[in-house]
Amino acid sequence: MSVLIYTDSADGTLTKNAFEAANYGALLAKKEGKSATAIVIGEASDIDKLGAYGVTKVLHVNDAALNNFDPQRNAAIIAQAVTKENATTIIFPHDYSGKATAPMLVAKLDAGLVTGAVALPEGNTVRKAVFSGKAFADVEIKTAIKIISVLPNAVDKQIGEGSVAVENFSCEIPTTRLTVKEVKKASTELSLTEADIVVSAGRGLKGPENWGMIEELAQELGAATACSRPVADIGWRPHHEHVGQTGIAIRPNLYIAVGISGAIQHLAGVNGSKTIVVINTDPEAPFFKAADYGIVGDAFEVVPKMIAAVKKLKG
Repeated sequence: MSVLIYTDSADGTLTKNAFEAANYGALLAKKEGKSATAIVIGEASDIDKLGAYGVTKVLHVNDAALNNFDPQRNAAIIAQAVTKENATTIIFPHDYSGKATAPMLVAKLDAGLVTGAVALPEGNTVRKAVFSGKAFADVEIKTAIKIISVLPNAVDKQIGEGSVAVENFSCEIPTTRLTVKEVKKASTELSLTEADIVVSAGRGLKGPENWGMIEELAQELGAATACSRPVADIGWRPHHEHVGQTGIAIRPNLYIAVGISGAIQHLAGVNGSKTIVVINTDPEAPFFKAADYGIVGDAFEVVPKMIAAVKKLKG
C-alpha cells in the first residue's frame, strides 16, 4: 500500500507546490509505514529532485499532449494510478490544479476529501484552516479512500539525500474536451503563489510612479511583488499582483506590507504567511495587530534604508 502524491508541473518543471505536497505525502507515508509514490502528468525535467523529499517512486505519464492542464482527464489518469498502487490516501497541492482535480477524483473513487490541510493527519482526522485562516477544524474522513489537499508551508520541509525510481506509467488517456487557444502569462518572473518572500504595497505609496523602490527591494530579496486591491482597482498595478480574499491567497515565509492599512479582506489572503512585517505611518493601522514585526514610519524613508541594509548584507 502507498500514499499517492499528485505533483503538478508547469513549463516543463515541477512547481514549488508539487514539492510541498511531496514532502507532506512522504512524511505521512513514513508515519503510517507505507511507501510514498508520486505521479507526474506531462513533461518535467526535474523529477529526480522528488527523491530528496522522501518520494521513492514516480509514475510518469510523459506525453506532450498532457502539458495543457485538464482536470477531468488528469483525474481519470490518477484514478488508474490509485488502482495500480493500491493507494488509500491521495495527496494534492492546494493550488489551482489541486482544487480543480481533487473533487473530480472524489467523485470517481467515492472518496472523502479534506481541503487546505495544515498538519499531518492523526488517524482519520485532518486539521484544516477555516474562516479565512482565523480558526482550525478537525475533520474526520470515514471513507476507505482519503484525499487531502495540503496548504503551502503546512509542515516543515525535510530534505535529504534520497533517490527515486522513475517508471513510465502506461495508462488509458481519455480524450480531452478542452481546447487551449492561447496562454497568457503574467510578466513577473516569480509566481506569487510560489514565492518564499513577497513585498507588497498599498495606497500609502501615493502613486504608481513610486513603485520603483518596492521593485528594487523585491529584487534585492529575490521576492515577488504584490499589491492591495484598491491599488489594482485604480490601475496603479496589474490585477495579477492583487493579494487578499478577493485576489490571490498566499502563504510565503516572509510577507512585507508597505503602506497597507490591513483591511480584513486583505488579511484573509495573507495571514497564512510565516512572518509578516508591516510598515505604516499610522500606529493604529489594523495590520499591526497581525504583524510579527512593525515599523511605524514613512515608507519613503524606511524602504530605501532597508534596500541599503540588504545590499550591505549581500555585499
